Amino acid sequence: MTPGTNDSEDRPAEGGETGGESSAGSSGLVAPTRRSRTSTRPAPLEGIAGPESKAAVSTPEGKSVDAPEDASADERVTAVRRVAAAGRRWHIGQLTGLAALLAVALTGGSIAYGAIRDGGTTAVADAPSALSPALLNSGNIDASILSLQAHLKAQPRDFGSWASLGLAYVEQARTKGDPSRYPQADKALKRSLDVKPGNEQAITGQAALAAARHDFKDALNYADQVLEENSYSQNALSSRIDALVELGRYADASKAADTADSRRPGIPVFTRYAYVHELRGDVKTARRVLEQALGTASTKGDISYVAFQLGQLAWNQGDYKTAVSNYARALAADDNYLPALEGRARAEYASGDKATGLRDMEQLVARYPLPQPLVELGEMYEDRGAEGDRAKARDQYALVDAWIALARANGVNADLDTALAAADHGDRAAALRAARAEWARRHTVHTADALAWALHVNGKDAQALPYARQATATGYRNASFLYHRGMIERATGRASDARGSLKAALELNPGFSPLGAREARKALEDLEAAK
Repeated sequence: MTPGTNDSEDRPAEGGETGGESSAGSSGLVAPTRRSRTSTRPAPLEGIAGPESKAAVSTPEGKSVDAPEDASADERVTAVRRVAAAGRRWHIGQLTGLAALLAVALTGGSIAYGAIRDGGTTAVADAPSALSPALLNSGNIDASILSLQAHLKAQPRDFGSWASLGLAYVEQARTKGDPSRYPQADKALKRSLDVKPGNEQAITGQAALAAARHDFKDALNYADQVLEENSYSQNALSSRIDALVELGRYADASKAADTADSRRPGIPVFTRYAYVHELRGDVKTARRVLEQALGTASTKGDISYVAFQLGQLAWNQGDYKTAVSNYARALAADDNYLPALEGRARAEYASGDKATGLRDMEQLVARYPLPQPLVELGEMYEDRGAEGDRAKARDQYALVDAWIALARANGVNADLDTALAAADHGDRAAALRAARAEWARRHTVHTADALAWALHVNGKDAQALPYARQATATGYRNASFLYHRGMIERATGRASDARGSLKAALELNPGFSPLGAREARKALEDLEAAK
């Protein structure tokens, strides 16, 4: 199947392209994350730390806090609630301690990882894995890691298994959003390279790890290293597309997708090809390619991933019924697939079934307290406005700060997460600093939008407008971007433009955000009344 068918001052780059947060990343590509710090407890072999091992994070006083070794699901939920309660009492200077409690919640039991594309933050990457089919098809990444650990204790010079272990740690992080696994992945991959310098599997793993930590320049360099030796490496071809998209190099990403399709066609390439088209506004082609990919998918991982991408495509167009149907198909293949669980809750809420959507988001956040669902749950509470809901919302926003602190402690570049969450629900000055820092690293549609909105909430609307326009310049259809542009146009006195942008946002996806959609409607009403 061939999918082929038919662009450090606060100033948009001249002549440059903007890119977006790719959801179709290479193994471990987490749509919002990067890292570097090792556990304080050495494992029997360097680089080995299984699901039973503890995670440690330093408190503001310099003490380390270990996660319990065998916490049950109920204990993890209790830990999450403790963090939420702490969030109301602690100040910014104590957030590292809050992150320690969050580490308990995240790492108390089995650890795996997932990432979310597109709605804005984390990422938690929702891309297919670069692990070997045998490892993934085992159905239990934790059991596979235990097996690799046991093997490496007996055969410590098996470089391939060290590389597989490193990728497995990235996969754990990818499927549950726990950044504390990244240092272990780094150690395992380096061990593989120590045993056999330059081996392809380890360098491919380093590309995945760099992408997961949002170090996309390194991810691109590692992918290119692999392709110099093996131009048909599907993982490296996929990683290269991801990195180019995340760096805002869309024309190059499109060429890379064509190259990958000609060399190694398959689901990893098809999904990336679809996303490149979606970013250019070609939703029809993106949908066709994804539907063809789903028709060829055979493994549970591929089915859940491609079905989720179809759900996201429908969600972005405001087609909630189709979105929920595709999320359900993803969950039928993997009932713990985090992006689909979040997408379903979001679509339920937007379609008017607010009680079900809020309940499902609560259940998701209780298990996996990740930035984007935390923000969404907080906004659902604020939108509902029942007694105690404002305090509940503050708890969720405090947890976002805690997750960001934990991510940074493990080498993740969390500036985009910070900018997105803090602009609406935190320290606006910090949001602007983070957005500027991320823009300095990469010019994408998502970083342009984040910088525009951070400038807006800080009262710098004249500076914000060029970025808001750049965020929507590729044709990518995103209601949040249109809402942000409309509010900035309104603030700069461009009433007619603002009406057009706000109408477009609400026509495209009338429930794009519990609070944003409400604000868009109110602003549009005020603009119409002032005509």
